[in-house]
Amino acid sequence: MKAIVRTKYGSPEVLSLEEIETPTLTDDGVLVRVHATSVNPAEWYGMMGTPLIARMAFGLRKPKTKTMGVDFAGTVAEVGKNVTRFHVGDEVFGGRDGVFAEYVVVGEAKAVLPKPANVTMEQAGSVAIAAFTALQGLRDKGKLQSGQQVLINGASGGVGTFAVQIAKWLGAEVTAVCSTRNVEHVRALGADHVIDYKRDDFTRSDRRYDLILDVAGSRSWRECRRILNKKARLVIVGAPKGNRLLGPVSHMLKTRLASVGSRRKLVFFVAKIQKEDLAVLADLMATGSVTPVIDRTYTLADAADAMRYLGEGHAQGKIVLTI
Repeated sequence: MKAIVRTKYGSPEVLSLEEIETPTLTDDGVLVRVHATSVNPAEWYGMMGTPLIARMAFGLRKPKTKTMGVDFAGTVAEVGKNVTRFHVGDEVFGGRDGVFAEYVVVGEAKAVLPKPANVTMEQAGSVAIAAFTALQGLRDKGKLQSGQQVLINGASGGVGTFAVQIAKWLGAEVTAVCSTRNVEHVRALGADHVIDYKRDDFTRSDRRYDLILDVAGSRSWRECRRILNKKARLVIVGAPKGNRLLGPVSHMLKTRLASVGSRRKLVFFVAKIQKEDLAVLADLMATGSVTPVIDRTYTLADAADAMRYLGEGHAQGKIVLTI
């Protein structure tokens, strides 16, 4: 099968489209013919091998694994002998390592479910990492409740576009922060208030929030604390690329140190790919509460171009690869 592989760290030029072996189907597994996947910051850092501290997980001198990608949507091509919930021809979506490829095997009990009929393969293939991050950041880490005030800093990108919609589903009053060109785009997603950060400093607002979901990582703890209610939360899910050694971790460490002793809670986390939350997202898409937003679509052969665009940091929604 064809797959995007890399054998060393570096810029998008290290990616190549090659023939590799199709994964072996297990008795409890489902072989999926992948139709769409998407790129995320996690793939960018894994490709670059930065921050250097992360190479303890990625591989010190070269990547531990050649393949990349997590989000997928496709069609069941074959099922293991113990599989009962899926059949050949079923349209499915989910999350699994190594999906920048024509085929992937995922366990029946893992994060794979039928694709909602009202979303496209491209939309379903953009969901996993970004939507899990938004859902878990708001609901689990942010403890967001109906009627509360939430601010989403970085509302126009992959995580942000899911976060605006999920926060509205949770019943919150949503303030979204984005650049000038994205104001109407974010308002159309359901945000109650939209702040153009190029014109207004949201940390100087008179409004106070029960939760800030910080995707952009563009402001300090001191600035964010100014607009947080007592016992409110700041949940960091993204940060600037930072230096070569620590990368985005440096912003998180600075914020953590600055927050010591505060009654306001600081949280940062990495989303977990789990079937239960995939089921929640499937229901949200099926009912129209959440619609994935696609900025650009590339072919698998053009994965390097997709990664370059991701690296620019200006995507309006998700960047998808079709296969």
